Amino acid sequence: MNGLPLPRSPWWRVPLVIAPLGLAALLLWWRGPDWPRVYHAFDFVTWRWIVVAFLLNLLSVLFRTIAWRATIDQALAPPHPRFRYVLTAFGVGMLGNAVLPGRIGELARVAVLRPHLPPNREGTSATLVGTVVAHRLFDVVPALLLVCYVLATAKIPHWAVTSLVIVSTVGIGLFAFALASAKRHHHAVLDELGPVRRLWTMVRQGLVVMKEPLAAAAAIFFQCLGWLMQLLAVWVAMRAFDIDAPLPAAGLVLLLMNVATIFPLWPGNVGLLQAAVALPLVQYGVPYATGFAYGIALQAIELGVGVGCGLLSLAAEGLSFATLRRMPDASGSLSDEEAEDLDEELEVEEVPEREPTRARAGVSR
Repeated sequence: MNGLPLPRSPWWRVPLVIAPLGLAALLLWWRGPDWPRVYHAFDFVTWRWIVVAFLLNLLSVLFRTIAWRATIDQALAPPHPRFRYVLTAFGVGMLGNAVLPGRIGELARVAVLRPHLPPNREGTSATLVGTVVAHRLFDVVPALLLVCYVLATAKIPHWAVTSLVIVSTVGIGLFAFALASAKRHHHAVLDELGPVRRLWTMVRQGLVVMKEPLAAAAAIFFQCLGWLMQLLAVWVAMRAFDIDAPLPAAGLVLLLMNVATIFPLWPGNVGLLQAAVALPLVQYGVPYATGFAYGIALQAIELGVGVGCGLLSLAAEGLSFATLRRMPDASGSLSDEEAEDLDEELEVEEVPEREPTRARAGVSR
């Protein structure tokens, strides 16, 4: 039996947005902190430490971009995109993840980088999606290292231990599946494959770095550096709020922040993320209201880095925010024909100098 078609009007989506926001507001009112104390926790913040935390997050972005570049270089044949194009694509993806629902900023990465590759290359969109998947899966290694460090040194509530074990188990399973699915370099005859097998073949090509030990080690190394910068940023931000907690506590906060944002229940999971930060810090004698205010600052730092880098990247690419909103729809199908249509749209909004630059993309590295 065929289901009823969904209305085309965007207004039917309004209740889907309002409902989770209303739930979040209700939870904050019912189980929220003492708001006057949260407000006054900012009275004595040492802002220079906030600036240092912001800069450390920028370094994290740089290292993670290098890791993605290493993944791309293994998946695609030369010429490879220049590093600055990979950096701007990564920045636009961060902006998409920060301001748009879901994790569709990952597809925006693909849409921004694809025009900087040779136009006659077959299966580029699907392969780039595979590199994004591999890049995200490389987060499993530093995350597991941090989990082991935290379990051995930090004061962890029982509910947090359960969450960390579940997420770690799922991460290991996904990493093992991707490792088994990755294909080594060989020239598959794509024209002889059906659309689904062709798509899967190209995605597997994007995972090829997982079969190259040296390249995978390099990518994982830079991902670990990115996580280290984030860990130091979380610890430095504690100094801003005069929270005298050791580095293992910062590691626990970083892990629980990532757990709290895996499933976007509402925009930014605001409130849930702050509770995930504040509750474990109670074990270290930090008042819940202070920990909640600290969680607000951490999310603001990450949002500032994501939005700031994203807007600069959009400007560097000569794109508008309206184009960013259309990128996931155009690239989500992974059809090269649709991706080429998006390329044409991007060219319309590009700065005049971009076309000759695009023609040279990848020739000079």
